[in-house]
Amino acid sequence: MRDQPTNLPFHTIAQRLIDWHAEHQRSLPWRSMPAGQRDSYAVWVSEIMAQQTRIGVVVDYFNRWMECFPRLVVLAAASQQDVLKLWEGLGYYSRARNLHRAAQLVVAEHDGVLPATRSALLKLPGIGQYTAGAILSLAYGQAEPIVDGNVKRTFARLWDMDRSIDETETLKELWELAGEMVRAAPDGKAGEANEGLMELGALVCLPQKPRCLLCPLADLCLACQNGTQSERPVRRPRKRTPHYQVAAGVIWEGKPLQSRVLIAQRPQNGMLGGLWEFPGGKAEPEDSDLPATLRREIQEEMGMEIAVGEKITTVQHAYTHFSISLHAFHAHIVEGTPQAIGCDDWTWTTLAELANYPFPITDQKIITALQDGV
Repeated sequence: MRDQPTNLPFHTIAQRLIDWHAEHQRSLPWRSMPAGQRDSYAVWVSEIMAQQTRIGVVVDYFNRWMECFPRLVVLAAASQQDVLKLWEGLGYYSRARNLHRAAQLVVAEHDGVLPATRSALLKLPGIGQYTAGAILSLAYGQAEPIVDGNVKRTFARLWDMDRSIDETETLKELWELAGEMVRAAPDGKAGEANEGLMELGALVCLPQKPRCLLCPLADLCLACQNGTQSERPVRRPRKRTPHYQVAAGVIWEGKPLQSRVLIAQRPQNGMLGGLWEFPGGKAEPEDSDLPATLRREIQEEMGMEIAVGEKITTVQHAYTHFSISLHAFHAHIVEGTPQAIGCDDWTWTTLAELANYPFPITDQKIITALQDGV
């Protein structure tokens, strides 16, 4: 950390962010009211959707969501499958499951209204320190801080932090600085200061080639003064992302493409929980080839012997911490009947009816390949 990291004038930072935000904020559907006076449910949904997702993608999903679940009580009453289907393609599906479960808890314990205290919000599934601060400041007008990726990057440059922002002590300091900033904002303006800070990181203080000439905080920014913008924030070196070969079985009840197909529901407590898929799994060293992988996985997961036919397609996909090559094969049952051993449920369905089920993006691509083959 550079000398005197907290000597910058917080009241000036807050006011400049508020003024800049008033002129440059993006028009988004959840911003129909001023920051600090918004509907808490809309704030919550938009913030959860925006995690790990570009705003341009979020807009359409948010609009569709609010059409189907316009109020928190409507979401709470919906089925999980309807929630996951609407979320389909947005990724990180635990966000949708947590939204749904949290809505049910809010109805049961808070009369259908999101609580207005950090401690109560943090007890709800999927709400962490950042989301709690966003709800409290943007909906309830409270001087509560937020620290997301944009805030980390902007503050790391503003105070020219030369320690990794991934370290516990650095993160604690960032939260303290964010708290000082919102408390220095004029009464009722903490939400505008917070949103201005996030917008600044999204539009000006970019990860690569920050637009310092357009920044309202440039004359206060220590990294700008020291010429270290491109070196901030400091992060720990990334670990190499592993890649896995995965086999999936499109198991037909009769003739391929003309009969029903078997799909399985992923376990609720695992990755992509509650979604449906063509059953299969990751290749292991003892597997002689991908068909052997598929036969083993179907035996372990559903208690059946299958015969593996022609390959349908290969789908490449990258997740946050690993990537896969998903190889889909035609198959049919040789012995046994489906059992929910390593899955939550299973069903036979037609190609046309697959559209009624929520699938991961990888399996959606398999469905597209099947439809192209009909």
